[in-house]
Amino acid sequence: MVFGHIIKTAAKGVSRNKSRSALTILGIVIGITSIMMIMSLGSGAKSLILGQIQGQMGSRVIELRPGRQPKGPTDILAIFSDSLKEKDLEELKKKSNLPHVSGIMPLVFSSASAVYGNETYRSTLYGMNELAPRMYNVVVSDGRFLSDEDVKGFADVAVIGSKVKEELFGTERDVLGKKIKIKGRNLRIIGVLPQKGQGFAFFDDSIIVPYTTAQRYILGIKYFQHIIIEADTEENVERTLEDITFTMRNSHNITDPEKDDFSMTSQADAIKMLDSVMTILTLFLTAVAAISLVVGGVGIMNIMLVSVTERTREIGLRKALGATERDILLQFMIEAVMLTSIGGIIGIIFGTSLSYITSIILSNFVGLGWEFTFPLFASFLGIGVSGIVGLVFGLYPARQASLKSPIESLRYE
Repeated sequence: MVFGHIIKTAAKGVSRNKSRSALTILGIVIGITSIMMIMSLGSGAKSLILGQIQGQMGSRVIELRPGRQPKGPTDILAIFSDSLKEKDLEELKKKSNLPHVSGIMPLVFSSASAVYGNETYRSTLYGMNELAPRMYNVVVSDGRFLSDEDVKGFADVAVIGSKVKEELFGTERDVLGKKIKIKGRNLRIIGVLPQKGQGFAFFDDSIIVPYTTAQRYILGIKYFQHIIIEADTEENVERTLEDITFTMRNSHNITDPEKDDFSMTSQADAIKMLDSVMTILTLFLTAVAAISLVVGGVGIMNIMLVSVTERTREIGLRKALGATERDILLQFMIEAVMLTSIGGIIGIIFGTSLSYITSIILSNFVGLGWEFTFPLFASFLGIGVSGIVGLVFGLYPARQASLKSPIESLRYE
């Protein structure tokens, strides 16, 4: 048989029973649709999260933490070390030690209960300095932020998030100048942060005070939980990481790198790590969704075996007219690949459409600023995988058809 004729015969076989063919490819459609949605939404989620992180902290920001970088379960307690002290901050501030730094901000934090009148609300207390707006992209909607004088003077002032304002003051609009009490300390409100809404909006639920005030009067500590350092340019981030390491080892008299009692993370490192995690998670979910392709393949094999049985006389007649085993094998293999490929194309269309609709809902109605991403790789993968499924699961029924005896097939009723 001519190959073109085999394809036409296979197409007729597929279209002969449209309802059964549609039900046969349903598993393939569901599988490809799931893969398309997972990869599209996964890509959109990755872009959103990375964008939020980059918007929250600049790419030049380095986070210095106490305790060595955990390498196993026994190192977990190391992250609770109090190794970052005032003397370290002074060394880091020296231009001779860190020549490529544009700003340094000590950071302390803890949960705290704020009281105003009869209202009490538990939020997160942050001790910062005047550089927080630049380093964390923080702005105030009312009043002002902390100043250098507030930090140096251990001022009893606070900037509160929108959620804190709502919980403590209800519908009151002007809260500037009012005082809240934290651990017996009266703090005058000098600024209110706007509502961040969705995403990384942890400042909605925060109270920000001078770190000096937080250390001495509220937390009663003499160390820092983090020191945030900003390099002057992105090109100097790596150089600054080396300078910080050298300075901290000198400050702590460390000669063996294995005994470092501090660790650092640059924003670029955090983004790279998160990108890897999101990629692995997307691939894992894609693999789970691909299980439905196997189920769909088994369904196709089952239907093809039934089709071979129903078309025994047709097979016998074709063989009697000169069709070879190879021709019959190709015909039924092509039928299986046609079914799965059609399912793959429909799955790509459905998956893309549902992903687009979901992105519109998340962007316009949930307010996430979600961007639709068409996963070109997933579409090629869908077509390729569906074709392979057709070949793999269509091989056995096609082989069974090709081995039928023409004499016995013509006798079949």
